[in-house]
Amino acid sequence: MKHIDALGLECPAPVLKVKKTLEKEVINSISVLVDNDAARQNVTRFLKSQGFEVSEKTTGNNFKITGKRKKEEQSLTASEKKTDGSWGKKRDKILVMVKTNHMGHGDDELGTKLMASFLKTLKEMGKDLWRIVFLNSGVKFTVHGSGALDDLKELEGNKVSILVCGTCLSHFNLLDKKQVGETTNMLDIVTSLQVADKVINI
Repeated sequence: MKHIDALGLECPAPVLKVKKTLEKEVINSISVLVDNDAARQNVTRFLKSQGFEVSEKTTGNNFKITGKRKKEEQSLTASEKKTDGSWGKKRDKILVMVKTNHMGHGDDELGTKLMASFLKTLKEMGKDLWRIVFLNSGVKFTVHGSGALDDLKELEGNKVSILVCGTCLSHFNLLDKKQVGETTNMLDIVTSLQVADKVINI
C-alpha cells in the first residue's frame, strides 16, 4: 500500500501529487489523505480514471481515499504502463472541450447540426476518449430535448466521463434540465486539463 499525505494542499496539488507518484511506480493499492472536499472529489475521480476501485473514509475534517487497482489492470506489466500513469498499450487520455452549441461560422442552424454529428461520431475514438467537458452554450447538448442526448448517454455508459459547467447551466436556466454528465466547477475543469494527454477544443 502506497501512502500519500496531501493534507494542507489545495487543489489541484493533491491530484498532481498522486499523478506523479503513479508515473514513477507500479502501484496496485494506494491511500491518500486530504483535508478539503474539492481535493477529495478530484483525487477520487482521478484514481477511478486510472483503473482503481475507490473507497472513502471521513475522520473529522480529513478524508482518507483508498484505491485498489482492478484485477484486470494488475495483470498488466510495467512495460504496458505509460509515463502519464495510465494503463494499457498506446492509449491516450483525450479530453474534448465543447464550448459552443454550434460548429464553425456562417449559419448557426447548420453549425448545430454539425456539432451534433461530431458528438455522435466521438465514439469512434474508442477507449482513448477519456472525458468531455461542456462549457458556455455547449451545455445545451446535455439537457432535455437535445438531439445529442442519446449519444452522450451511450458514451457515459461506455465509461466516458462527462463534465458539465454548473455556472453555465445556471446562466441559461438549465440546471434542473440536465440529463447527462456530472455538474462541475472550474477547478475540476482546470485539473482535467492538467492530467489529460491531449485536449481537443471545439
